[in-house]
Amino acid sequence: MESPVPDPEPRRPGLILRAIVATLRAPVTAMVKRDWRGAEHLPPTEGFVVAANHVSHSDPVMLAHFLYDNGVPPRYLAKAALLDLPVAGRILRATGQIPVYRGTSHASDAYAAAKQAVLDGDCVIFYPEGTITRDPDEWPMSGKSGAARVALETGCPVIPVAQWGPNMFLEPYTAVPHVLPRRTMVISAGPPVDLTDLREEGVSAAILAEATERIMDAVTEELAKIRGVAAPTGRMSLDDPRVRQRPRPRRHAAPEKEK
Repeated sequence: MESPVPDPEPRRPGLILRAIVATLRAPVTAMVKRDWRGAEHLPPTEGFVVAANHVSHSDPVMLAHFLYDNGVPPRYLAKAALLDLPVAGRILRATGQIPVYRGTSHASDAYAAAKQAVLDGDCVIFYPEGTITRDPDEWPMSGKSGAARVALETGCPVIPVAQWGPNMFLEPYTAVPHVLPRRTMVISAGPPVDLTDLREEGVSAAILAEATERIMDAVTEELAKIRGVAAPTGRMSLDDPRVRQRPRPRRHAAPEKEK
């Protein structure tokens, strides 16, 4: 009689990541309220990609909080300049963050590292837009194909995640957060994006474009649910003349009081 195959062990955050969480959890919890949705869609042991919208310089912290609270140590693709800082960079590298060397001969290293991380059972977070949204109404813009390529080549799930609230806590391209009244950070994970038929076609420019469009559609759908309004048809890109090249801060109304 064959021995039963043991279930894969859940992901365990490293010591440095646990120390960072222990340091930041209390002040972050004191400053903001949390509304976490869709955690049941996060694969418990299988490697996967998170594709998220980007509305504030603070949302990576909030998204990491959401994932960590649900047993998923986050791994980001981060600018190499950040990871090359003397102290902070060493800390971030020690937590498994992946450096991106844009415009150099090492630019493809990040993609290879992300792919390997997924194959190793980790969660890798992509911001397909590549920047904080410049859409005047803060809807997701068109996306780049990195998340789609990793998903198609590894067969891993892509979980669409929408965020709304970090942009009220720290408005785009500002440095001073709005602490009072406490803003609610709403983060919603949707079901995996269906790319089954595309995986059968092989990776090509057309397939990557279609997969990326499906991913951005799913992210936008999650954001529409959070905001309670219909998303616009179509998506802006950075070369669209309607896009703000560097958006001025928007004075958001405070969220409704919790009932």
